[in-house]
Amino acid sequence: MNDMEAENHTGVSQFLLLGLSGDPDLQPLLFGLFLSMYLVTVLGNLLIILTISSDSHIHTPMYFFLSNLSFVDICFTSTTVPKMLVNIQAHSKDISYRGCLTQVYFFMIFAGMDNFLLTAMAYDRFVAICHPLNYTVIMNPRLCVLLVLTSWFIIFWVSLLHLLLIMRLNFSVHTEIPHFFCDLPPLLKVASSDTHINNITLYVATALLGVFPVTGILYSYSQIVSSLMRMSSTESKCKAFSTCGSHLCVVSLYYGTSLVEYLSFTLTQSSQGSTIASVMYTVVTPMLNPFIYSLRNKDVKGALGRLLSRAASCR
Repeated sequence: MNDMEAENHTGVSQFLLLGLSGDPDLQPLLFGLFLSMYLVTVLGNLLIILTISSDSHIHTPMYFFLSNLSFVDICFTSTTVPKMLVNIQAHSKDISYRGCLTQVYFFMIFAGMDNFLLTAMAYDRFVAICHPLNYTVIMNPRLCVLLVLTSWFIIFWVSLLHLLLIMRLNFSVHTEIPHFFCDLPPLLKVASSDTHINNITLYVATALLGVFPVTGILYSYSQIVSSLMRMSSTESKCKAFSTCGSHLCVVSLYYGTSLVEYLSFTLTQSSQGSTIASVMYTVVTPMLNPFIYSLRNKDVKGALGRLLSRAASCR
């Protein structure tokens, strides 16, 4: 056991990521599919960032948070997909101990930032619709930057705590992880030492960093709906609620697939349902976000049109 501990703590040991399928005939298809989705995710979110940063018409709190969300989504997907693509191409399932812990750490950071940013965007819509006269005073640039920096600070330390607790665990050589990337719950399940403290910390962190943001989003939208019900004009209701449509789609997609992934992992012995849900919220949701915001949002569509027009005129 001492030798194994030495291996674990020096990063010598390897984990085996079982991936999405062990069928060799499916590997080229999976490689092409995930490479395409990854490129679309990166390019789409970069386009959103470029569009927002280059157009002064949408330099508002909502789009400040959206540009941050696009950046986080690029990092979120880049934490998992490139390693999976390398393994498929190399016909390998290996990931080093250090590589696995690095993946766990950054995955927790970017998943947590998604939670915080979606909550900040819900609060922004709440202030815009329920307190429109005080919107610019409340959602000032200083508060927006403070919300983002505080979110980074909190999730950095929470993720570091999880990482330090993982480093005290022992694992067998070539432990198999039934997933396509290193995530915290599957990693705790395959540990060969006691994970009681890790599980308690995970449940507390999930309650604080998962339940509270969801509660904040639900509260914001309950107040928004209440304000809309008091509006006499149907046109005003539609115009006010249309500004929330894109955010609601992203929230529903992200939290819906996260909930399915969590329930599949905790309530069933099979990892198949959990893996499919993981693909949805780690790959598909970040890929769809730019399309949701560009197709459903008039401001982004207008800014994107102006950006493309300027690009065309420069030729």
